Amino acid sequence: MIEPKSTVLTRMCRADEVPPEGVMQVTPGDRDTEYAIYRLGEEYFCTDDICTHGLVSLANGDVENGQIFCPLHGGAFDIRTGAATELPCRVRLKTYKVEVVDGEIFAALD
Repeated sequence: MIEPKSTVLTRMCRADEVPPEGVMQVTPGDRDTEYAIYRLGEEYFCTDDICTHGLVSLANGDVENGQIFCPLHGGAFDIRTGAATELPCRVRLKTYKVEVVDGEIFAALD
């Protein structure tokens, strides 16, 4: 029998650090990769921070109607699913499962 892989959660930031209906860039202490943490209502989401179309931080983009708009070319992604929703973006953005525990945001990055 194959044992299921256990999920390792990485602390990202405090929930109250993420602006309402906004985004912030986070680099967890044990990594050298940036991630984008979003707050939509009372839900939190995590994606890669770099746009799949151009090498630019999505944390510098605008959040509107559940989408993050790339500040470079204006393409967009669905924050919940990572799907590319506006051209020129075509490649899905990687998303990560998020849990909030005692006001801290954790993500399953592996």
